[in-house]
Amino acid sequence: PSVVFSHPPIGTIGLTEEQAVAKYGQDNLKLYKSSFANLFYGIFDVNSADKPQTRMKLICAGDDELVVGIHCIGMGVDEMMQGFGIAMRMGATKADFDNTIAIHPTASEELVTMGTWGTSTLITGAKANTLNGEAGAEPKLKSKM
Repeated sequence: PSVVFSHPPIGTIGLTEEQAVAKYGQDNLKLYKSSFANLFYGIFDVNSADKPQTRMKLICAGDDELVVGIHCIGMGVDEMMQGFGIAMRMGATKADFDNTIAIHPTASEELVTMGTWGTSTLITGAKANTLNGEAGAEPKLKSKM
């Protein structure tokens, strides 16, 4: 992950849209985009259009919608990049993001609620397929108890 601690902060992980098109082809990509006023500004008596906006883009590749890029600008994005970077390194798919309960109210919930919920192919990058109700992964133990 890469973060610019500016005002507003900027965070990126993985491929840009242009890099993903060059690597996988436009037909093999699905982009999810969002623009919203961060809930931090909800209490201020200002028109929503006049509040600072947060923008997010999720770039997915292939039939399994492997997450290959995340790009965000806005309040709080600097704090969320590390966790999403781990998810990407572990092979997270859009379905894995959809299967994550959003922490509300946070800006990061937007990345796990993008698009029409439940329409992603139910393919996971995880070792245990919790998308179908299986138990999560278990540690490898040195000895049995």
